[in-house]
Amino acid sequence: MAFKVVSSLGLLAITLANFLFFSTENAAAQTPSRKVNIPFTKHNFPPKFIFGSASSAYQYEGAAAEDGRGPSVADTFTHGHPEMIADHSNGDVADDFYHRYKEDVKLMKFIGMNGFRFSISWSRVLPHGKLSKGVNQLGIAFYNNLINELLANGITPFVTLFHWDTPQALEDEYGSFRNISIVEDFRDYAELCFREFGDRVKYWTTFNEPWSFSTGGYDSTSFIGTLGPARCSKWMNKCKEGDSSTEPYLVAHHILLSHATAARLYRKKYKPIQKGNIGIVLVTNWMMPLNPRSKADALATKRAQSFYLGWFLDPLTYGDYPTLMREELGERLPRFTAQESEFVKGTLDFLGLNYYTSNYVIDIPTRTTVNTSYTTDVRATLTGKSLSLTIEIVYYFFIKKKTAKIYVSVSD
Repeated sequence: MAFKVVSSLGLLAITLANFLFFSTENAAAQTPSRKVNIPFTKHNFPPKFIFGSASSAYQYEGAAAEDGRGPSVADTFTHGHPEMIADHSNGDVADDFYHRYKEDVKLMKFIGMNGFRFSISWSRVLPHGKLSKGVNQLGIAFYNNLINELLANGITPFVTLFHWDTPQALEDEYGSFRNISIVEDFRDYAELCFREFGDRVKYWTTFNEPWSFSTGGYDSTSFIGTLGPARCSKWMNKCKEGDSSTEPYLVAHHILLSHATAARLYRKKYKPIQKGNIGIVLVTNWMMPLNPRSKADALATKRAQSFYLGWFLDPLTYGDYPTLMREELGERLPRFTAQESEFVKGTLDFLGLNYYTSNYVIDIPTRTTVNTSYTTDVRATLTGKSLSLTIEIVYYFFIKKKTAKIYVSVSD
């Protein structure tokens, strides 16, 4: 095998959790044809390359009902639908990071990490979701202590504002991300964080994988399955209410407006003083047509890429959704006004890209007209079949000033 790293000048990269899977239908019976020893250490990377780990508040904090934290849609989902969790667990205790964070930071330092990406629990700092209904100072103190502990151990904090745990109070009041009101409340929450933590936090992520939240929370037939708030069309027989033909797109639309509002606020009011950067973390798979000679599979691959990455990256880059999405969805896909288009476009200091796997794509030629959802709208089957032993591994990366690529090519 040969390894090749390609990058551009001015690129600061951080690997968070990159997994490389080589799998074929007969993987269990395969053995390497030869053993190759390749020296591969931290010294192979640029001096400012950051090696780190990452998690999200609900996954590891615990202390779900302690020190004034309010419930989130993640709490409601895991307690209300334990059958949807493999071991019927929830985040009440999780890894108990809330009480053990000093031990965990020591472990990060011992391993050799110099970066940690964590998310703030919106309902821990604003139990009712709204700034007007009170700030939980104990929640603020916890994140201040965590940030200080990281810096004291030479670990750079990368802070995510939203990782799928909307305050339940906002879901109950107006439907959270289904309603345009979320933009103002997210702005207030973001500004609270900028004001309280921004003197030490220099890398802000507004949203982690909005694709996963928009589909998993509002279309249970999507690849990721069901997440809180667990809404989907009734015909799926998994949710009490929802509309998977419209809600994923409406939620994504409000996420993009929320991101842009927070990013522009940060750039105008806080960045000149705090000297930090703000961006978003998206997710995509590497996709290729199953039949490279099939024009239909090739178009389906472009369509799938548009529905995964382009759905969010195109508006942030060009100010509008991909043409292939508009052709499939028509008026079910929300529209940006001319002012909103300019407002959303260009609101990235950096782009984080999460990558997990690769897929071959097969075209589904006929549009679904009954029981439609995000999943049926894509009109593509993503197979689990391995892409041989040539894989593009896309690392989580930050871009400054110009677009750049970084990938590792692994070929047989």
